[in-house]
Amino acid sequence: MDEKQLKKRRKRYTREFYRGNKGTFVIALFSAILMSASSIMISWIMQLLIDFSTGTDQTRTLGELVLLSVFCCALLGLGYFLAYHSTPRFITKAIGQYKNAVFTTLSRKNISAFSKESTATYSSALSNDAATIENGYLSNLIAIAENLIVFAGALGLMLYYSPLLTAIGAGLTLLPMLASLLAGGRVARAERALSDRNEAYMATLGDCLNGFSVVKSFRAEQETCNLFARRIAEVSAADGMRRKMQLLVAGLGNVSGCIAQVGVFIVGTYMAVNGMGVSGGVVIAFVNLMNFVINPIASIPGYWAQYKAANALIDKIAAALSENVREEDGKCSVCPEKDVVLQNVSFSYDGEKEVLHSVSAEFEAGKKYAVVGGSGSGKSTLLNLLMAGHNGYTGKILLGDTELRDVSCDSLYDATGIVQQNVFVFNASIRENITMFRHFPDDRVDEAIRLSGLSSLIRQRGADYLCGENGCNLSGGEKQRISIARSLLKESKILLVDEATASLDAETAYQVSTAILDLDGITRIVVTHSLDEALLKRYDGILTLKNGSVVESGTFDELMEQKGYFYSLFTVSQ
Repeated sequence: MDEKQLKKRRKRYTREFYRGNKGTFVIALFSAILMSASSIMISWIMQLLIDFSTGTDQTRTLGELVLLSVFCCALLGLGYFLAYHSTPRFITKAIGQYKNAVFTTLSRKNISAFSKESTATYSSALSNDAATIENGYLSNLIAIAENLIVFAGALGLMLYYSPLLTAIGAGLTLLPMLASLLAGGRVARAERALSDRNEAYMATLGDCLNGFSVVKSFRAEQETCNLFARRIAEVSAADGMRRKMQLLVAGLGNVSGCIAQVGVFIVGTYMAVNGMGVSGGVVIAFVNLMNFVINPIASIPGYWAQYKAANALIDKIAAALSENVREEDGKCSVCPEKDVVLQNVSFSYDGEKEVLHSVSAEFEAGKKYAVVGGSGSGKSTLLNLLMAGHNGYTGKILLGDTELRDVSCDSLYDATGIVQQNVFVFNASIRENITMFRHFPDDRVDEAIRLSGLSSLIRQRGADYLCGENGCNLSGGEKQRISIARSLLKESKILLVDEATASLDAETAYQVSTAILDLDGITRIVVTHSLDEALLKRYDGILTLKNGSVVESGTFDELMEQKGYFYSLFTVSQ
């Protein structure tokens, strides 16, 4: 990607810093101007007071100098007062809006995006990287402005006092300053490397916590601790390198400052002693002003390096957010009350080995269908395609008369609900998990609870019962019923069920399957491994997959009479 495109993508997120926040930013900058101006004035007043006390310059009275000093202190106080009320507000609002923009963009991704991506990328971006952006971009933005203002003011006053002495000071700082600027790029690279290591650390931490039961049952505690320790070591090494680069930049700046300040003091003293148009007060003021020139020279390269590093992190998350996003321009809505038809659909994840081969099927609106087959036969992939998880299939998937590629995601997700084997439950109440924190009329919520078979749970524990982290306070069947209730509540006309009962005991699995089959007016496409005769007989049709192809379809009785592949599957399962 060229630099122009990169800046355009970055701007999409950096403009969030200033949305509704420009006035506060202007006040923060104005406060920096006031504080910088008062700092420069202090050096000027210092020169006037010293020269007044030595009798070198008495053009102003002591009273006038006192009033100037009071005015300067008042100006400094006003600057800090405005900074107190504006700078923290600007930074906190800016980073909050940035995080919201990232998460909002993330929420627009395909439903299957995280089958291809790591959540650690976004966990790191919204935690460690966001903290770096807050400090390296937003805080430094004000600091850079303040340093530039005080640098310009100090340099202007120095030129007024003595152009020659100013030129000498600038020459003494030139080479170290260039070295500091060149070292700034290393800080950006080190910051990016730390971000990558943090991402790997977050991924390992998530795996260790989510797979804790597997670790314990396999007695792999030591190996897991070793893996975690390696990730910590990698993060520590990257963090150490970043700190070294920051110290290098700061050190070069400080060395240049020391050389310049001592050199200017020596030359200024020589000029004052030899009557070369410089007074003692000017020398003292000049040395003080050199601090305001030196500090920016020492600090700005480091600030700029951190600013560049923050931009690199923004570019990184912008690139990740641009992947697996389905184009919505020109997409249309769909009528969910119509049939779902597959015509010669083939699909491959890697572009070589096909997972589905010329699959054709018709699912009539309002009816219920089972999809069966051995492991790896393509059952879940079929449902994934129906949820627009991938566009790279050949053939056609029609929702009514509309090809799936032409349907907007919002319309598709409104029309379609999905119940999966692993139901995610938030650490919130039962009702909030059913409504997904949205507002629905009580009668609709109550109807969804009744139809999904949750009434007894609500009677026993109440709708405000806290489900626990990932539903740890609920059984597998109760979580599945919550998933069904979600689909009913949003009035999905097409319900896709992917091995929803695979991890449930036989009795609970039968109850959940019955609840799905009892629903009316909904097209149900159920991928199931459970070949229960009583349940299978209730389906209007059964689609049998083998090695990605449809080998048989029909009702239970029809397939059993054929004594083909389905007959074999059913017989072996009994």
